[in-house]
Amino acid sequence: MDKNAIAQEIVNRVEGSKTANYSAWTIGLTHDPKERRSQHEADGKDTQYWLQRVAESLGDAQEIETYFINTKGMKGGTGGGLSAHRTVYVYIF
Repeated sequence: MDKNAIAQEIVNRVEGSKTANYSAWTIGLTHDPKERRSQHEADGKDTQYWLQRVAESLGDAQEIETYFINTKGMKGGTGGGLSAHRTVYVYIF
């Protein structure tokens, strides 16, 4: 999915929620969203409002993640050992 479309979906989800405060949300990147969601749940996090989208590239996914962390104040961290040769998902919850 185009990075602008993903970013707009994230904005719509956050601003359309009861908690329209970006700092209450977490963003991340993964190759395996099912496993990553399970990890967050095992850490005691509430993933009820999970949203995931396939990015067109690792670079696009990283740009989206960086923007929402550094500009909008979402929780999360940039980095990680993701491969540019595999499908990359952007997720929020």
